[in-house]
Amino acid sequence: MSNCRFLYHNGVVLEAPPVTTFLESLTGAYTTTRTISNGTSLLFWERHMKRLSSSIRILLNSKPELLFSSGSSPRFWMNQPVPHSSIYDLVNGSMSEALKSVVVKESDRIYGEELAVTVLVTGNVEKLNRLDDGNKWDEERKVLDFLDVWLHLGAYSPFPLGVRENAASLALVGRGRDVAAAKYSDWVRLRKPLEKFRSPSTTELLLSNDGDHLLEGCITNFFVVCRRVKSSENLYGGSLSEFEVQTAPITDGVLAGVIRDLVIEVCLSKGIPYRERAPSWSERELWEEAFITSRSFHIHNLFSNILAYIYLFWPNTFNVLCDVCIF
Repeated sequence: MSNCRFLYHNGVVLEAPPVTTFLESLTGAYTTTRTISNGTSLLFWERHMKRLSSSIRILLNSKPELLFSSGSSPRFWMNQPVPHSSIYDLVNGSMSEALKSVVVKESDRIYGEELAVTVLVTGNVEKLNRLDDGNKWDEERKVLDFLDVWLHLGAYSPFPLGVRENAASLALVGRGRDVAAAKYSDWVRLRKPLEKFRSPSTTELLLSNDGDHLLEGCITNFFVVCRRVKSSENLYGGSLSEFEVQTAPITDGVLAGVIRDLVIEVCLSKGIPYRERAPSWSERELWEEAFITSRSFHIHNLFSNILAYIYLFWPNTFNVLCDVCIF
């Protein structure tokens, strides 16, 4: 693996710190994906842009201090329109130039090696304060005029799937996030105190508001496959209809992760029983499997091999989920 790592801003490629340090240093909305096909395409790019647009809109209208630099008091309009197509064009122009620059500068990058890509959009108060009031069309234009785009690119390290020794180990450490429906860089800094509860073997830290209903991880979404049983039924041994996939609903305060949405879409399209309900730790005897999803892990099992489990109960869905999990 090469040591490729770049920061791209305003048409200039800069030396980059580790991605965590980069996110801690700036305030804004962000998303992270990776390249595919030897760096020629971006994985689920359209989905990531939609979520980034959504995060910007949520922060603008409910928590602008999480989009603008700390200590600033931006002049701000409620229900400010944030056109997805405009955000896409804004980011895509920078991304195309950044990828070209990386190819030129990193000629020794190993062939076939992919890049992890983090897009951070920040609000620029100085630009905002220079703008004049205008009509709705002007206000839509203003959203783009006071946003800055930062791109962090680094070598991507795939995580081995289906290896029992790599099963995730989780720890429950704290309450759910504020403004959980948006993905924002301040959370990288805010979650640092929780790291003191992480043991060397812990893969991810889970969040819960009551110590029982599990919302999400600090950087992942959390799912369980559990048995749906009546009081008269045996917990062990059952049919397809006795299983369902569960994960906390967005309304409980979780992020709509890109891989989370894909798993849900596959369940709905293939007839896999699915319910948006925060998994309950007190009902863990009903769990057959649990897994976390994220850009880094895709689908990472806790107990056994989740892909083998899905193949056993829903063989027609196995190849579809493999397309989601393995790239």
